[in-house]
Amino acid sequence: MSGAATDHRTLPRRRGPVLRAAVLQAALDELTDVGYAALTIDRVAERARTGKATVYRYWPSKLELALDAVRSALPDPASDPASLPDTGSLRGDLLALLRATARLLAGPAGEALRGLLSDALREPGRVWEIRQHHRGTGRRATEEVIARAVARGEVDPALVTPRRLEAGEALLRHHFLFDRPPITDEVVVGIVDEVLLPLFRGVVARPPG
Repeated sequence: MSGAATDHRTLPRRRGPVLRAAVLQAALDELTDVGYAALTIDRVAERARTGKATVYRYWPSKLELALDAVRSALPDPASDPASLPDTGSLRGDLLALLRATARLLAGPAGEALRGLLSDALREPGRVWEIRQHHRGTGRRATEEVIARAVARGEVDPALVTPRRLEAGEALLRHHFLFDRPPITDEVVVGIVDEVLLPLFRGVVARPPG
């Protein structure tokens, strides 16, 4: 399959966002097919039909490329707040948000992320890098949903703290990493009703009996 048939120099020239999107999609596909350990810049460049030097220009290492590829598959509320659910209620928004995340984790992005974590976490210092790349998106989405609930009068601003904003996504990641996928809707509803709503409404849930 090599040679003139895959020679990127014979194809229309791509630049900027179009080229970056093609490379990120190629990296995500490679991660899904072969995992992080077998991921190579050569294969990503071939799959994206571009040169290896072009890939290295944007991503100095395969770890940075892999992290960006997985992140590109997740919604970013910072660039498009309207992409977040707006059902008119705190419970509805939280359910829609966590259900959307669960669906993404059940697809290629989730498979790629699982392989990335299982391989990259063996290397010193990689835990912090992965945390920094992926913690922000879920946190920003939750912040936006809670801000809307505050504006509607559903949530007291004094109850909005960093730990409470991270709780839902943290529990979802826990189920993703330690239980077999997909994340069931029962899990999502439980996180919202038993954890998030009590936290943001100032109600302490007590165990039966």
